[in-house]
Amino acid sequence: MTHLLRSPHDTLESIAGIARQAGDAILDVYASDFEVRGKDDASPVTAADERAEAIILAGLHALSPDVPVIAEEEVAAGRVPEVDRVFWLVDPLDGTKEFINRNGEFTVNIALVVDGQPGLGVVFAPALDRMFLGAQGSGAFVEEHGHRRPIACRAVPAEGLTVVASRSHGDAAALESFLAGRQVAETRSAGSSLKLCLVASGEADVYPRLGRTMEWDIAAGHAVLLAAGARVDVVADGTPLRYGKPGFDNPHFAAWGAGAQDNVHRQG
Repeated sequence: MTHLLRSPHDTLESIAGIARQAGDAILDVYASDFEVRGKDDASPVTAADERAEAIILAGLHALSPDVPVIAEEEVAAGRVPEVDRVFWLVDPLDGTKEFINRNGEFTVNIALVVDGQPGLGVVFAPALDRMFLGAQGSGAFVEEHGHRRPIACRAVPAEGLTVVASRSHGDAAALESFLAGRQVAETRSAGSSLKLCLVASGEADVYPRLGRTMEWDIAAGHAVLLAAGARVDVVADGTPLRYGKPGFDNPHFAAWGAGAQDNVHRQG
């Protein structure tokens, strides 16, 4: 465990490798005539979710056998380990609806939580061959087609905010209320945790999520955001979003780029 905290770069590289292995398994299923089943909460699940999670669990156990792992399909099966100040959060296939619709916007998410905050994380979109990585103290990066470069959130452009919203879970009325009085230049849609990464990479300024999410859905993207200089706040009170909450569900939150919350351009 101390190795993970002392060597974030090496840990990120290890996690990137595990995410790529999981991504390969997902793409194998993606190319097949796969079956879609319903879980107890009516959300969809495929063999890709299960195969990817098995690969990730094995990889994390080899890397850090004493660190508990909270993983989506394990939790769905009732296997929930107790967590302390350090634990892994895993969503083996975030954006299952995107996967089923075959639009490519699904991701593998792996994050290490330290004292309630995501200390490092990897978000990998295997169909797009796009990986986002971030660790506090080491910076944030995107890797595309074998080339890695640093990323950072941007200052709000003069024309106003670029807002990124969910492709599959939109609430138009809630979003309109949230943005009331703010100058918005553009609203974009994206699937899965890629929305968080678009803010981290300076492709968008704010991502409000005004609906239910689980901690494993967003922890990896949150880690990339923090490393890129952005923040994720609870909408109700503006406090930083934290992890290890009872039930692992999140309140409504907003991811803000550099100064986007305080320096938005207001109309009239």
